[in-house]
Amino acid sequence: MSRNGIKLNSSLFADLPADLPEELFTTLLEAASVRIERIVSHGHSSPEDFWYNQDQHEWVIVLKGAARLRFDDALLELRPGDFVNIPAHTRHRVEWTTPDEPTIWLAVFYD
Repeated sequence: MSRNGIKLNSSLFADLPADLPEELFTTLLEAASVRIERIVSHGHSSPEDFWYNQDQHEWVIVLKGAARLRFDDALLELRPGDFVNIPAHTRHRVEWTTPDEPTIWLAVFYD
């Protein structure tokens, strides 16, 4: 729905699928040097031996659920309200997300 050029959106907690075989990535906004995504996990983790190594910085916050992110030299546990800024080309992976409820993340990718 749009009013006066302003797009009215739904809640970040809406439209959560009951069955989630893979993590769900939804782009909410994309501009020249920024992308905002909602990520929904439900007991998901990164594949064995897989590491993210992104060209953009990533600021991420957990809104619901919990997660563990592994870096080369650290393991970080995130609960609702916890956030982290991950500089570009910092190897990281999702080690664990809550299996009994969705974990909802908001990720901001920027240059």
